[in-house]
Amino acid sequence: MTARTLDRLAGEPLWAQLLADLRRRLEHDEFGVAFPGELALVAEYGVSRHTVREAVRRLRDEGLVIAGRGRTPRRAEPAEIEQPLGEIFSLFSAVEATGQVQRSVVRTLDVRADGVVAARLGLEESTPLVHLERLRFADADPLAVDRVWLPERLAAPLLDVDFSRTALYTVYAAKCGVRVTGGSERVRAVVPNDAERELLGIGAGVAAFAIDRLGCAGELPVEWRQTLVRADRFSVTARFSARDGYRMGGGV
Repeated sequence: MTARTLDRLAGEPLWAQLLADLRRRLEHDEFGVAFPGELALVAEYGVSRHTVREAVRRLRDEGLVIAGRGRTPRRAEPAEIEQPLGEIFSLFSAVEATGQVQRSVVRTLDVRADGVVAARLGLEESTPLVHLERLRFADADPLAVDRVWLPERLAAPLLDVDFSRTALYTVYAAKCGVRVTGGSERVRAVVPNDAERELLGIGAGVAAFAIDRLGCAGELPVEWRQTLVRADRFSVTARFSARDGYRMGGGV
């Protein structure tokens, strides 16, 4: 084990220097899945157990490691996002429910024509559509690439909305009077291409879910959505019973 040296002559406390270095190493995945124990850190950094305990306590408070009395600290794993089948599902709400912050980087928000999407919405091929593309995050981690098409005659007020911290269904209802009440969707396992892996911040060994959704207000199609979401952070769940079988249906 290579010893790591902290600056004892610096004005910054040793625990703060240790904390900063451990944060950096966690960000660079230097520990893999095994975070060092207290005695290992004492030996590696040449500091007291009190210094180690203070740094680890703060990592625990920040949610970066999990540690308890008498237990070896371990790296905290990102919370998994679950989509229940058969329910209207909001990725925004699901992320926030885990205690993480859902934010988005808007890549596209404009009006365009798309004959294939228009046909899926039961519209003429030349019908103008509001197109919104977002890279969606859970805390600092990319989670999904989300592409949505909405009829421009319904969704034009959304062109002025800041979608960086906004749930689409909430503002669709509030600003346009359109409430998604149901629809259908298909979930497929896919292998992302190089550009998609770069956007999602994943390696070649991580698969993704491709989710195609037709959202309706009553019987009227009002949304076509394609979402590519990391399979290592997302799962699809269903409830079933001997009497009713599986509850199937749609929502992201």
